[in-house]
Amino acid sequence: MQGNRTVSAPPNLRRSSVRQLGAAVVSGLIDFSRRKPLGAIGAIIMVVLILIALLAPVISPHDPYAVRSDYLFAKPGGYLPLGGDSQGRDVMSRLFYGARVSLFVGLVSVGIGITIGSLIGVVSAYIGGKFDIIIQRLVDAFIAFPGIILALAVMSVLGSSQTNLIIALVLVLSPAAVRTVRSQALVIKELDYVLAARAVGCSDFRIIARCMVPNVMAIFIILATLNVGYAIVVEASLSFLGVGVPPDIATWGGMLAEGNVTYIDKAPWLALFPGIALSAAVFGVNLLGDALRDVMDPRLRGS
Repeated sequence: MQGNRTVSAPPNLRRSSVRQLGAAVVSGLIDFSRRKPLGAIGAIIMVVLILIALLAPVISPHDPYAVRSDYLFAKPGGYLPLGGDSQGRDVMSRLFYGARVSLFVGLVSVGIGITIGSLIGVVSAYIGGKFDIIIQRLVDAFIAFPGIILALAVMSVLGSSQTNLIIALVLVLSPAAVRTVRSQALVIKELDYVLAARAVGCSDFRIIARCMVPNVMAIFIILATLNVGYAIVVEASLSFLGVGVPPDIATWGGMLAEGNVTYIDKAPWLALFPGIALSAAVFGVNLLGDALRDVMDPRLRGS
């Protein structure tokens, strides 16, 4: 029957819509680069690091775990472009594979932690009352501990593994997200469209999902980008202390610990190159996060 047919857009119209969307994205990126050139530099750094992490098995010149007795502490250059470590392993290949661990742990922990914290913050602000008081006292208890100390305590209980490291970082990142998003949600809760939604009988779930969550997305994105660098530093710090990712896995923190503590005089490049990689990642994500904050925060758009 004619009334039951599904009408689809003509192919030419669909292609035109895709082209328009692509043009809009390119135009937005160009405009962002012009307004925030430092943010664009940060984005380029992060894209390069993510590509290195994704393509590590392809671009790595050697097996990062292959032991070569004839290349112990080999100086940078030639067969090993960035030199060899205490077991003759290729430092460049280990840097590439270490990027996979650092970026994966940083991005996943931030994605989970900031998402959970933001949702709890919105729900806590909307429900209010005793529920809000209990949530905020729990948040105060978590925030009272320095992040690295809390992460160390969690890792000492759970043990060293990549999954446990992500869990520790989620516990470190979530409380601050709860506090920040809650303050924004308290303002949104009293706006006219939320009050109107209550007046017409919308369910609490619909109000939270359709009215409040979309309006805290700007602060969510800002928190996510600004905390990726922090998560990478905490991951590297825990690996440096020997309680993060197991030592048999290549990580920037583990490489830095080996080069800085044991062989800094004999082979300074063991600490130099992972330190540069770690600094570049944190520098790039902080530049990007600051630029996104300036663009997306209404109070800073005029700056």
